[in-house]
Amino acid sequence: MKNIRKILLTLAFLFSATFMFHSFADGPLDNPPPPPGGGHGGGGNTQGAPIDGGTGILLVLGACYGGLSLYKIRKSQQDNQEVTG
Repeated sequence: MKNIRKILLTLAFLFSATFMFHSFADGPLDNPPPPPGGGHGGGGNTQGAPIDGGTGILLVLGACYGGLSLYKIRKSQQDNQEVTG
């Protein structure tokens, strides 16, 4: 079971390092973007909210939670086998 823990910690470290370096990759903008044109609900150069970092963090946390749940289930099954066997 220590191997699983080592693998999960390694994956969590790699994912967190990837997101950390990705957040520092973009430098500050020299000029701000132009204001959107068109009036009420007009098109133009509108940008949406970035969802990359938050989604990635939620996926990593979900994977860790699932791994922990599997670990607890397997451990309880091994404990039950030791008691009955």
